[in-house]
Amino acid sequence: MHPDAHRPVLGIICCNRDISAQPAQSVMTRYINSSLTYADAAGLLVPAMPDLFHAREVAPRLDGLLLTGTPSNLDPKRYGELVDDAPGPFDPDRDEMTARLIEAMLDVGKPVFGICRGFQELNVAFGGTLRRDMAEHPELIAHHAPSELSFSEYFEHVHPVTLTPQGVLHKAYATDELDVVSVHYQGVDKLGAGLKVEAQAPDGVVEAVSAEVNGAPVLAVQWHPEWKAHENPQSQVFFKLLGRALRGESLT
Repeated sequence: MHPDAHRPVLGIICCNRDISAQPAQSVMTRYINSSLTYADAAGLLVPAMPDLFHAREVAPRLDGLLLTGTPSNLDPKRYGELVDDAPGPFDPDRDEMTARLIEAMLDVGKPVFGICRGFQELNVAFGGTLRRDMAEHPELIAHHAPSELSFSEYFEHVHPVTLTPQGVLHKAYATDELDVVSVHYQGVDKLGAGLKVEAQAPDGVVEAVSAEVNGAPVLAVQWHPEWKAHENPQSQVFFKLLGRALRGESLT
């Protein structure tokens, strides 16, 4: 048992997945391990079941929220695009739960961090939109490994990002450029209002954003710092920033 009974409590969003033909709430363990270890926090999993409870019941009981990556994509209707051929899979209950949670957490001044899908959810929550051609557009670098490769090979796909001078990440990493694990088919099209660009890929695609709402920091990255974070001190920095935010410390 950890000796500190007063660590902050991080809410970690779940997803709706079918496991052995049964509906389940799930989150990949790597998100839990990396965030709780390097943020030095306790954790609670938040079901993506908006019909059973309200985000405003949960937000005051958490010290912060982590929106994880997952295979599902946001429904384009969430950002105003009425298309019928958007690639899935979809998780409408997660879409609804995270939208409500982001609003509820920021209304009470609690930090929200995002990774991959969580980054996209935050951009949409701030009024932004997404593009769905990140893997094959000829004017972009490859943001996802070829689809015929294995799962582990996906997470060997790395590209550099340039950090915005004097931004939250630039100050925390004390470097101008990072190599990041990139596994995404979708990404920012229009940036959400009030979000600051924290990092960009060589093709100009926004890779990280920050904001402050009611004193609460928002920080999200399109890449995957949780992947083998125990082997990568740079990845650990993201979660150490989360730990500071959970304790009410400024990130700037």
